[in-house]
Amino acid sequence: MSNFARVERDRLADLLVAVGPDAPTLCAGWRARELAAHLVLREARPDAALGIQLPWLAGWTARVQGGYARLPYPELVRRFRSGPPRLSPFALPGFDELANAVEYFVHAEDVRRAGEGDWERTAVAPALAELLWRRLPLTARWELGRRTPVRVALARPDGRDLTVGQRLPGSVRVTGEPAELLLFAFGRGARTELTLTGPAAELARLRAAVALPPE
Repeated sequence: MSNFARVERDRLADLLVAVGPDAPTLCAGWRARELAAHLVLREARPDAALGIQLPWLAGWTARVQGGYARLPYPELVRRFRSGPPRLSPFALPGFDELANAVEYFVHAEDVRRAGEGDWERTAVAPALAELLWRRLPLTARWELGRRTPVRVALARPDGRDLTVGQRLPGSVRVTGEPAELLLFAFGRGARTELTLTGPAAELARLRAAVALPPE
């Protein structure tokens, strides 16, 4: 069985080393150092990680994350690459793959696509693409569903699709490979390769609410 979380963990760690601590990422306000600190905190300090989702604990999370960010950068990346501590929930059998395969794929692209120069769409293995597609419905309805003002059909080139915001007015079709659709759903649409079709007014409404590829 493939362990995509392990593969993407190593890819992300390699990217963090390659770009250095001050490189930009697609996570607003975070350099590579802050992203690495977030990754280590998430696995090593579940008490502080609660603030990632719970706004009233965000201050505590920021303080703990700031402490990790002050570690020497090579040590920070080493801690991430080595995997979760033995007593971390992420060390439970199967939990790393369940919780981290998509997380690390997205963050690797946050690092890889953030520079000022040109970037290319990721070559994704078919098995990983299918995993990303299986995980897309929950992500799209939770992340994209909270922001879109129009109904959005997320479509693969082979015609398979899923719809977000079924009860919303208007309709836009967003077509691309599973990895690109996943990044779009996570708010990284400005750095994706996608084709958008629909009425100009609906496209404009969507563009005002979420990040889309350049026109």
